[in-house]
Amino acid sequence: MKRTGVYGTMAEFDSVHTLLDAANRTREAGYKRIDAYSPFPVEGLAEAIGFPRNSVPLVVLIGGVVGGLTGYLMQYWISVVSYPLNVSGKPYHSWPAFIIVTFEMTILFAGISAVLGMLALNGLPMPYHPVFNVPRFAFATKDRFFLIVFSSDPKYKQAEVRGFLESLGSRSISEVPD
Repeated sequence: MKRTGVYGTMAEFDSVHTLLDAANRTREAGYKRIDAYSPFPVEGLAEAIGFPRNSVPLVVLIGGVVGGLTGYLMQYWISVVSYPLNVSGKPYHSWPAFIIVTFEMTILFAGISAVLGMLALNGLPMPYHPVFNVPRFAFATKDRFFLIVFSSDPKYKQAEVRGFLESLGSRSISEVPD
């Protein structure tokens, strides 16, 4: 049940270890809709908050296969159907000559689909996010670590979440307005 006006409740932590411990304990307490913010990548944090596996590798694979097929079929069409030229007696469908362009088109399409897939699946660009409304969140790029429980979590009750986050040893607790 989404609470109007409140995006979630956010706790600030001083170290990576307290953030990881808090994230694990939050998941164990039954909260499913949580996120964490850190000034640098933290090993094991994605697993601690239950971050779902992403689909970017599948998007890249599909893009690469489409690119390879596009490159190969384009050359086949040109060499066999559109402009069949008999050069030195070679067959019209000379697949070894198609390998280089096919490879390059595979890499090109895979690279483009990786960038576009990453942007689309991450919901980027995102110039505004509700956590920017919390003044202390400016420290997320310096030396602080944040854990948020979203109000869309089925178990979310503002007072209970606040008490729970305080029990985790957080430095401060903030309500994140919508």
